[in-house]
Amino acid sequence: MDILEKYFSDFTPTQKEQFAALKDLYSDWNEKINVISRKDMDNFYVHHVLHSLAIAAKFDFKKDLQVMDLGAGGGFPGLPLAIFFPEANFHLVDSINKKLTVVKEIASAIGLKNLTTQHSRAEEIKNRQFDVVVSRAVAPLKDLWRWGKPLIRRNKTAAGIDNPNGLICLKGGDLTQEIFESGCKPFVWEVDNIFAEPHFEQKYLLYQPIK
Repeated sequence: MDILEKYFSDFTPTQKEQFAALKDLYSDWNEKINVISRKDMDNFYVHHVLHSLAIAAKFDFKKDLQVMDLGAGGGFPGLPLAIFFPEANFHLVDSINKKLTVVKEIASAIGLKNLTTQHSRAEEIKNRQFDVVVSRAVAPLKDLWRWGKPLIRRNKTAAGIDNPNGLICLKGGDLTQEIFESGCKPFVWEVDNIFAEPHFEQKYLLYQPIK
């Protein structure tokens, strides 16, 4: 928890309580349903929570913004972002229902009111649109864009950092070929320039605005 306050100094008391509760809740659920690598639990706040909040360090999700987490898994980055941006709305989608069970139970335990879940593949969602789609290490960028683009509404007043409208994803490794194959021209930030922690070397934050 201290590592979060190293980089963010304006949490409300409720946010502090919610973030502080996460490790024990995930540890308990991880014993029943393996949603996080057990070796990662020792570095839970850096590897999962702070990594998710790289998005919050660069983008402002304003009141009533509709955000979908594509391939949410155990809730990252969507759940920490829902804590950070309590006035935005987060819809976490995954094809593995037992992982979403963990997300729902943890969200309920910490009193998150702005998070919903859906057991589905992104390409099967036909009746919803969002301002932003977020994702963390789920699939190649070309697939994320192919799945995410039809779900993103074009907001004529948005597209910048303060009011994003597009795909935001966290990825790692050499992305040169992956970006080329995607046909996208995303903005790219090095996460270790956002958070000076060794874990974030060769980890990147990408933003592809909707056109």
